[in-house]
Amino acid sequence: MLNRKIGAGMALVAGLCAAASIASAQTNAGEEKFITAKQEQTAKRLIEKGLKDDTAWTLLESLTTEIGPRLAGSDAEARARDWGVQTLKRLGFKNVRIETFELSYWSRISERAEIVSPFPQRLVVTALGYSPSTPAGGVSGEVVRFETLDALETSGADLSGKIIFVDEAMTRTQDGSGYGVAVQKRRRTAIIAAEKGAIAALIRSVGTDSHRNPHTGGAVRGGAGLALAPIAALSNPDADQLTRALRLAKGPVRVLVDLQTEFKSTAVSGNVIGEIPGKSDELIVVGGHLDSWDLGTGVIDDGAGIAITVAAAKLVGDVKGKPARTIRVVMWGAEETGLWGARAYAKAHEEELARHVLAAESDFGAARIWKFQTRFGDGALAKAKIFQRLLHPLGIGPGDNQASGGADVSPLRAAGVPVIA
Repeated sequence: MLNRKIGAGMALVAGLCAAASIASAQTNAGEEKFITAKQEQTAKRLIEKGLKDDTAWTLLESLTTEIGPRLAGSDAEARARDWGVQTLKRLGFKNVRIETFELSYWSRISERAEIVSPFPQRLVVTALGYSPSTPAGGVSGEVVRFETLDALETSGADLSGKIIFVDEAMTRTQDGSGYGVAVQKRRRTAIIAAEKGAIAALIRSVGTDSHRNPHTGGAVRGGAGLALAPIAALSNPDADQLTRALRLAKGPVRVLVDLQTEFKSTAVSGNVIGEIPGKSDELIVVGGHLDSWDLGTGVIDDGAGIAITVAAAKLVGDVKGKPARTIRVVMWGAEETGLWGARAYAKAHEEELARHVLAAESDFGAARIWKFQTRFGDGALAKAKIFQRLLHPLGIGPGDNQASGGADVSPLRAAGVPVIA
């Protein structure tokens, strides 16, 4: 079940920022005067309500059951946008709308891989986003294994007509930094494969799991809009199996890879936006991304983020009276396939970015929050301590001032908008 502490914490931060001064205000005694006693009591009530509220769970169940997978640019993602509009209106948000944008569309049709010799057997794979198709019937060739992406990049081996296998495993870390390292092979391998003449590429699935459900994700696209070589992820057990086959074989191991995909240069997606109007034109932006990959229902990535931020903003909206600032919830579209919605939002709202006083995306699952990070200017660092103090009873410790804020707010962060995570 969703960890209610996430919603409670998000409600606290959104509510406090919507009510209190972000700009540095010094008292005569030189102390920060950030929140009043009344505002602090309101913040504590938001935490109490958030710990009891089931709105996020209800929203997540609805989105992932009634809509299901929501591939960027698909009809399902369009239905999800309609769901978002209806949900925000029903919950009392104002100025609800969809801001559309164009993107290139990719989807998988079929995927198959097998060891042809010397140990014939099926391998479980999934195509990476924007992988081109192989020729009908697939391609087969000798597998060349590289323990790391760096080993592939620096290799002088002749890989013409070969199938590359990058076997670099993801390291489990509490802060998710292992993922950031592991995804580099997903992004770079197809590029290197094409440069070195390989006919296809396989990577070990990005994840620390041990099931046969490989993790998909986008590969870096070339000038034609697709990755430069057919590329797929092997489930972790299948990557282990292929590694053992290479070790035990007396000669070359040959593999067949058959990927069939669809690509359209132009499709439509959109960002769903709803607001809790404030007394000023300053904005607090929170949200998650509405799209998901097609292999699951997008519960964790990122249905949970949508549910958490909508429910948290509603808690603030239920407080009597208008907040000092407008709280804007954004359900970003087409994050998974290249931050299309993030860039579209930043471009569409370029003239008002100076009025964005805080931004945050929930896109890191729904488990326990263990630290609170900021990226504030030096003059506002004292404010972070207020948040940290109020979040401490939830078991949330202080973090550093290097927060990313989430992928979809990265263009806002680059423009100087303060972010939290």
